[in-house]
Amino acid sequence: MKKFIAEFKEFISKGSVLDLAVGVIIGGAFSAIVNALIDNIINPLIACIGGTDIGFAFEIIKGNEATKVNLGAFISAILNFLIIAFVIFLIVKSANKAKSLVKKEEEEEVTTKECPFCKSEIPLEATKCPHCTSDLPEEEEAAEEE
Repeated sequence: MKKFIAEFKEFISKGSVLDLAVGVIIGGAFSAIVNALIDNIINPLIACIGGTDIGFAFEIIKGNEATKVNLGAFISAILNFLIIAFVIFLIVKSANKAKSLVKKEEEEEVTTKECPFCKSEIPLEATKCPHCTSDLPEEEEAAEEE
């Protein structure tokens, strides 16, 4: 049981879990903003253009029972989803672009190495140090010595 609790503490302390929690909270707040946009701006504009209220509903009567079908709520839900999905797409796209730019900077090609004798910077292809004139060991030999 102690191992389980230790693993759980390690899991919780990772940054990704905290990032996920923040994302869920911000997503809920963003959803409220989108709902307000749909209900207070887009639906009235559609009602003005189409001449009907987007919040319309009708009843289906079968015998003594009546069932209410609210198409306006369904259309509003679709609009909410599309707006939220589009904004999330833009956020993910910009985050991926930023991540690829950082990765490119990290992957810059290494063209120099350090002389093991005088510690000066020399080209990778060099076999003799231009500063101290020492013969440089081959890469395999240097790896074996370490």
